[in-house]
Amino acid sequence: MKNILVTGGAGFIGSNFIHYILEKYDDVHVVNFDALTYAGNLGNLLDVQDDPRYTFVHADVRDRDAVDAVFEAHEIDTVVHFAAESHVDLSITDPQIFLSTNILGTGVLLDAAKRHWSDAPEDKYCRTYRPGVKYLQVSTDEVYGALGKDGLFTETSPLLPNSPYSASKTSADLLTRAYGETYGLPVQITRCSNNYGPYQFPEKLIPLMIRNSLLDIPLPVYGDGMQIRDWLHVSDHCSAIDTVLRKGTPGRVYNIGGNNERANIDIVRLILKAVGKDESLIRYVRDRPGHDRRYAIDNTRITTELGWAPRCTFEQGMRETVQWYLDHSEWVEQVVSGAYRDYYRDMYGTAQ
Repeated sequence: MKNILVTGGAGFIGSNFIHYILEKYDDVHVVNFDALTYAGNLGNLLDVQDDPRYTFVHADVRDRDAVDAVFEAHEIDTVVHFAAESHVDLSITDPQIFLSTNILGTGVLLDAAKRHWSDAPEDKYCRTYRPGVKYLQVSTDEVYGALGKDGLFTETSPLLPNSPYSASKTSADLLTRAYGETYGLPVQITRCSNNYGPYQFPEKLIPLMIRNSLLDIPLPVYGDGMQIRDWLHVSDHCSAIDTVLRKGTPGRVYNIGGNNERANIDIVRLILKAVGKDESLIRYVRDRPGHDRRYAIDNTRITTELGWAPRCTFEQGMRETVQWYLDHSEWVEQVVSGAYRDYYRDMYGTAQ
């Protein structure tokens, strides 16, 4: 793991992963490959932009020539594929961009890895690759669909996506698996629960509610707010991915969860209390179509096989996250562009 291609590295989880890797390892070179769509922000990486171990490439994962050029120029031996359209609401209103980026983009990346790493790229029967190469597909627990009141998602749970977003991620997972089975490409897949922490774009629940509460703007809560998610601090997610890269078995799927099930409305109330605002700011809005009721991750495989476990308690993580947004209000306002305000009006029916 010397030359790491991180797709979507200017996004929330990708930028946190780049920080994590550069802080932990001295002998790595990270190439951040990002199209800088609305949720990508190089401001997340200002403190590493001059690091000689870091390179930024402005390009789209669907661009085969750009992907090939990066593999050739930087002798990539590890791919961590974060790049994806990821907001469920937007996938409902505009599913085509999710299908294109999340499925076709993954296909371009897998094909490039196969060709550049293969010992005999012109031989369709060749299943051997350069020593040490690894391709990791970063996925989501949403590919499993929804749970009832009981039970947990395991790596063998059926894939039953309920939104265009989760369907596109499921397709990307299956394509990744197929490259492992058909071509012997050393692939791995991780499926995480809901992330939170620094640098998260304010379309997602926690940063959205923090910002609205600070501005005394109504906090839109879908339906009754009793949708349950397992919350994972982004720093724990980054350490889990690193663990899978170092210790994981090729062809294996690893669930990554934080062991923190919370209802959305409880998260909203916690944030209001943390910033000293009244619950009268809560506004219940019409639930979105196909809204999954509950997700929960069984992370037994990664804990028992690889020795990983989440370190950040939810209480600690939320305190630090709220404080980060309080301390970085300028960052928040810079990323909340006119395009974001249009999106907010379309999603919730009110202006931001």
